[in-house]
Amino acid sequence: MSLGDISAQTIIEKKDLRHCDLVRTARFGSLGIILIGPVCAQWFRFLASKIGTKGSTVALKKVALDQLCFAPCMMFVFLTTLNTLQRNPWEETKRHIKANYVDIMIANYKVWPAIQLMNFYIIPTYYQLLLVQAVALFWNTYLAWKTARKLD
Repeated sequence: MSLGDISAQTIIEKKDLRHCDLVRTARFGSLGIILIGPVCAQWFRFLASKIGTKGSTVALKKVALDQLCFAPCMMFVFLTTLNTLQRNPWEETKRHIKANYVDIMIANYKVWPAIQLMNFYIIPTYYQLLLVQAVALFWNTYLAWKTARKLD
């Protein structure tokens, strides 16, 4: 997640590496280490144990649960936790969620269902989190940029 934030700052926001907000990067990276990584790893284990690991029906069930249950909840938790780490008051946190949640979920549905379908159908269970993390570099770049923008 830190690399995604640095990418957002240097590539999208066009900051020189020396002028990047390293506190922002550390905050974003901490969120990945403390919350996102462990929760996603547990989620993948849960899906494998409750739904299974092979077959097209299994893959479709996992994608449906992942995208209809986990993703919306996790995005709300992500946005709330990020704003908490930024020490934003609850009213500002609500404004950030209202301003970003729908756009992020629309982007999510453009990216993740296809990735997860391939992941759950083709990729062995042991490597599924690895594929997600590879795609997440680009996803985290988007999230870092989207959540760092100032609200009007």
